[in-house]
Amino acid sequence: MTIRTLLDAGADSAIALTAPDREAMTYAALRQHVDSVGRQLAARGLGRGDRVAIVLPNGPEMALSFLAVASFMTAAPLNPAYKESEYAFYLEDLAPKLVIVEAGSDNPVRQAAAALSIPVVEAVVGNGAPAGAFRLFDEEADTVPADTGDEALVLHTSGTTSRPKVVPLLQSNIMASARNIAASLRLGREDHCLNIMPLFHIHGLIAVLATSMSKGASVCCTGGFNALKFLDQARDENISWYSGVPTMHQAILLRAKRQSEAAKSLGLRFIRSSSASLPPAVFEELNAVFECPVIEAYGMTEAAHQMTSNPLGDGRQKAGFVGIATSPEVCIMDHEGNRLANGGEGEVCIRGDNVTPGYENNPAANESSFTDGWFRTGDQGFFDEDGYLKITGRLKEIINRGGEKVSPLEVDNVLMEHPSIQQVVTFAVADRMLGEDIGAAVVLADGAEMDAGSLRAYAETQLAKFKIPKHIVFLDEIPKGATGKLQRIGLAQKLGLED
Repeated sequence: MTIRTLLDAGADSAIALTAPDREAMTYAALRQHVDSVGRQLAARGLGRGDRVAIVLPNGPEMALSFLAVASFMTAAPLNPAYKESEYAFYLEDLAPKLVIVEAGSDNPVRQAAAALSIPVVEAVVGNGAPAGAFRLFDEEADTVPADTGDEALVLHTSGTTSRPKVVPLLQSNIMASARNIAASLRLGREDHCLNIMPLFHIHGLIAVLATSMSKGASVCCTGGFNALKFLDQARDENISWYSGVPTMHQAILLRAKRQSEAAKSLGLRFIRSSSASLPPAVFEELNAVFECPVIEAYGMTEAAHQMTSNPLGDGRQKAGFVGIATSPEVCIMDHEGNRLANGGEGEVCIRGDNVTPGYENNPAANESSFTDGWFRTGDQGFFDEDGYLKITGRLKEIINRGGEKVSPLEVDNVLMEHPSIQQVVTFAVADRMLGEDIGAAVVLADGAEMDAGSLRAYAETQLAKFKIPKHIVFLDEIPKGATGKLQRIGLAQKLGLED
């Protein structure tokens, strides 16, 4: 299967895409528009093997553009909030043949593309057009959809510790991931998801969009995450699920706890969380407020998103664990590449049809990241006796405090249990004597009061002394990445705790 053939799963009259204040798009119309965009690109000489960068705001046109481009060639979605210098870097790295922008857009990608002699085209939405419909060019030409071994999507790693790496994903990688996720979530044609994830990120593109399309289900494509509008949008759309990162769930909970009847009346089949570890306290609150299973999953770009997931079913989810393997093989390895038994803590490694064939033009990264066919994720964790995976931290984020290794995630989870704390991120701070010491950025719950001494006193009742944060900073909001993930690496410098 390919991205184009997965779109055949939906019945002609079934709804594929919706958007606030827009007419819904059926699967028949979706297939027609996808094929038309493919022919429009073909009329400009573009086809299999070519890359097209997409710089559109979140919404149905972004969703359809990804499906259309990836059906015939390679989609390269980029964050529309980038600056010109960032676009220059990514465009030069990816070498797309075309850039798609919003009609009337003055996005700085135009200047970056012009400097590299890359043509730019506007996605023009006609009056009264259904959600997702747009036109690029008037001319059309015959074209051939991509094959299973062709590249479908190309993204960059986040680059928090090094130069961002190019991750090519094949049609077969995405199909395998969509199949695995759909099975984990038991998705069916009746399911309707409210997408709040950015569609330049693997989570929204694959876990929400591609997976829903593969089962003939539907997606509401919002303009982006808005916690104030979430409950109303979810009610109006009559959704059965949504997927987000922990910071989004926390923001939703702030409103949902004050409108508990409205939250319960949604009747969600499940809530999914991925892309960062979900604190157990947030897991429990989501479960209680929405009265539905909370499915935490574990994914990354190099795996076309999902690797493990908590299974559906009463009582089968474990707070603080990212679930069981969902078709790709997952193991724990030590530094020498030896596989460890359940209970052994080491690096999480994966292999399977969903895993990228390797980073582009980066033999050094491929050599360090692959061992005997296994991809080394850089995450540290272990399997419990039931085969559930627990992530204990990123290897590069582990704090080495004078030889004592501290998992920032463990400290996060303990501090999050305090009722006065709404959000916390633990991170390393350079220290002349110890090499590294422990910092914590804290957001207090509404109306709560706490000082650093009180927080340390609480931590001492739960943690060994060497795990107690020395540097505590209280903030109204913790800096986040483009996808809403909290970022530990570099946080000390951002907060002025390091030179």
